[in-house]
Amino acid sequence: MQQTLPIGRRFLPNIWDCAALLLIVGVMVLIVHGGEQISVPLSALNSPPVSLDPGNLPEYALRTTLRMLTAMACSLVFTFVYAAVAAKSRRAEMVLIPLLDILQSVPILGFLTFTVVFFLNLFPGRVLGAELACVFAIFTSQAWNMTFSMYQSMRNVPKDLNEASQSFHLGGWQRFWRLDVPFAMPGLIWNAMMSMSGGWFFVVASEAITVGNTTITLPGIGSYVALGIQQRNLAAIGYAILAMLLVIIAYDQLLFRPIVAWADKFRFEQTASGTEPTSWVLDLFRRTRVLRNLSGPFGSLLRSISNLRLGRPGVAISRSTAREPSRLADAAWLAVVVAGCCYAGFIALRYLSATLGISDLFSAVGQGLITLTRVVVLIALASLIWVPVGVWIGLRPKLAERVQPIVQFLAAFPANLAFPVFVVVIVRYGLNVDVFLSPLMILGTQWYILFNVIAGASAFPSDLREVASSFHVGGWRWWIKVVLPGIFPYYITGAVTASGGSWNASIVAEVASWGDTQLRANGLGAYIANATSDGDFPRVVLGIAVMCILVTLFNRLLWRPLYAFGERRLRLG
Repeated sequence: MQQTLPIGRRFLPNIWDCAALLLIVGVMVLIVHGGEQISVPLSALNSPPVSLDPGNLPEYALRTTLRMLTAMACSLVFTFVYAAVAAKSRRAEMVLIPLLDILQSVPILGFLTFTVVFFLNLFPGRVLGAELACVFAIFTSQAWNMTFSMYQSMRNVPKDLNEASQSFHLGGWQRFWRLDVPFAMPGLIWNAMMSMSGGWFFVVASEAITVGNTTITLPGIGSYVALGIQQRNLAAIGYAILAMLLVIIAYDQLLFRPIVAWADKFRFEQTASGTEPTSWVLDLFRRTRVLRNLSGPFGSLLRSISNLRLGRPGVAISRSTAREPSRLADAAWLAVVVAGCCYAGFIALRYLSATLGISDLFSAVGQGLITLTRVVVLIALASLIWVPVGVWIGLRPKLAERVQPIVQFLAAFPANLAFPVFVVVIVRYGLNVDVFLSPLMILGTQWYILFNVIAGASAFPSDLREVASSFHVGGWRWWIKVVLPGIFPYYITGAVTASGGSWNASIVAEVASWGDTQLRANGLGAYIANATSDGDFPRVVLGIAVMCILVTLFNRLLWRPLYAFGERRLRLG
């Protein structure tokens, strides 16, 4: 029988309290130190803000990590709001999901082109404006796949859980926090890890911003890598890779590993999983005495907030059980959406036609089709390789625990760090630029597929695996009848985000430079990158518009029907 401590001793710290307190204070000191740098005047960036002295890398790593964590917090808030509205409102979904397709296809340089000036004017003369522009750019590389994951999970909540929430008369707010969020948690966490890695992939463009005649360089690992590439300093590239590895290991151990271990209780299954993920940080805080008692009121407050009865009981439980929609209201809403799209198209057409002709349109579309071919081929190859690997890892929690930081590092590896190898090899052997620069596009985005498949396999109910084992289902039948249907929604989420990410990565991958040597492949990414560096805003807008249209059509014709098929035929429960 567990011994209960006297009330007085419950508030006496133990050794675990001391260790946890040191950890918390250390993290807070680092955050405060990094935050102090954003209040300096913008003129401080006029002097060389970045040095290749490796002694500066700890400071740069801290500032880059704080920007990425800030963007992650914003992405999480955006995900909860956007995905919930899209999943629960059919009319909102008509606009929000196509808009999400467009947003994930807009390259990061496209966002920077039109947001740098806005944020600089928001805080004139302060570094804070440039920092917000950088955080927003990183946000655009993180938020979309998290939102797709949350949306997919909310649309695939098992029917028996829906019915249980109805029987308990849960309101919309209660259902969201007590059913939707817990059910989405395993996939959302893996996508959050992928988002952090995706932020690293575009960190060079985020911290070393060049738009026309405007150049802003913020101290960080991204700008350090950009300067190392410019000066052909292989040692600096090596130091940057080492710094990235150490930072990724640190936030994996201090942030993601505890969250993964804590969220294991949200797996949807009726039998206990064989092995549970562990975290020394989570174990440390569970063994504390004072901190656990002090966190009690905070936990009670959160439970009280999640239990608020906002919304009518049973509202938005399932769109299949909702009342028949009004055709007149649907027609009116569709008319508003079409009118808004036509007006936006008219504005864009008027702006582009002032300086560009039909030949420019044909050129942009032709470049877009070249990039589309690359995307299709690379996504197919990545799927063939990483779906089996992801299932193998995800079904083995101990292995997933060990592989997690390695995959995060590989996913975070920016394409720019591979430029020296690709440029030197292509130039030395006279290789075809259009072919041999293509792998750079998938260098970071293939991991969206792997992370989502691992998440799907990790969340795969143990009881279904036991049923398959008891019926001796093995070989190809096991893959086709058991595992692939179970992970299908997760795979589609990964493939959609990998597809959009590949288009985004084309901006970085189709123009590779090493010192004064620059290689340019044919494609829409190179078209937009060159227009951005030249400050040619009409061609930037045209390239982004063509990219958005191609991505939206691709998603509408392929991924959305597969999404619908998964919802109809492959839902658990």
